[in-house]
Amino acid sequence: MTELTDTTSTDATTRLTATGPDAAPTADEARQALGALRAEIGKAVVGNDPAVLFLVLALLCRGHVLLEGVPGVAKTLLVRALAAALDLEHARVQFTPDLMPGDVTGSQIYDPRSAQFTFRRGPVFTNLLLADEINRTPPKTQSALLESMEERQVSVDGQPQPLPDPFVVVATQNPIEQEGTYPLPEAQLDRFLFKVDVSLPDRDAEFHVLRRHATGFDPRDLAAAGLRPVAGPAHLAAARTAIGTVTVGAEVLAYIVDLCRATRTAPAVQHGASTRGATAVLAAARAYAWLTGRGFVTPDDVKAVATTVLRHRLQLRPEAQLDGVTAESVLTALLLSVPVPV
Repeated sequence: MTELTDTTSTDATTRLTATGPDAAPTADEARQALGALRAEIGKAVVGNDPAVLFLVLALLCRGHVLLEGVPGVAKTLLVRALAAALDLEHARVQFTPDLMPGDVTGSQIYDPRSAQFTFRRGPVFTNLLLADEINRTPPKTQSALLESMEERQVSVDGQPQPLPDPFVVVATQNPIEQEGTYPLPEAQLDRFLFKVDVSLPDRDAEFHVLRRHATGFDPRDLAAAGLRPVAGPAHLAAARTAIGTVTVGAEVLAYIVDLCRATRTAPAVQHGASTRGATAVLAAARAYAWLTGRGFVTPDDVKAVATTVLRHRLQLRPEAQLDGVTAESVLTALLLSVPVPV
């Protein structure tokens, strides 16, 4: 997989300042600024380059991300570092069994002075919402995010309240602790553009983490770590406009269709990817192609994003799960068997 362009954060900060609030950055400037995120986030998070890449792709595609990993692998720190490096407003909600929908979206508050109800906005009114341990809250509260994720709005007394742009939900969940959790329904899982597995670091990366902490690194103080904005909403807007010009040939579109249709007929799969899943692969592949410096999509771009887009959209048969089959292994086999256009 092609990595983000490695640009020094000092140069990127200079570009962010030079661009100014009123000047629209060019597509090349936007690509360079977004490429600098890897180096900037690296001041706080060691490794996890694939997770950084897919978080950036989600912002470019106006999609949402489900981060899955055991506790202590810097999932929350990764999102906080991304928000700091992108100069975006962000909020964090710790999902618990007693969390109510109004705690997320906001609620009507009675004002005795005016004898009227006024809407007090909840934490969902932000650019980057971290939904921490989303599977620890009941379905009623989980569903409060559905309208926000799909429509980019919150309905209050029948009146839509638009959310800021960009708006991205990054949810985290622990894959090993199931007591007291509420699995996300299929309809909500399908609203996430990507499911990213955040794994434990290798030995060298873990040694580097400990060496940082031994020299005084405080993950709660990102400013002290030297983390600074290297891109902003204007860069994201310019990037999205440029992505709209990325061409996709008919043969690549057919490849995406064949790949998604193959998930529906795979023996181990009970329910495969929907048409929404196919459009998600297309959007992610276009953003990936642009981010790596091309104006057209290749089958390799599709392969680079397909597993992360589709893994949470496949429902396996119970007997296949008992045999140790995973969504990743199914997709790996399909990527090898579905004919690739030349």
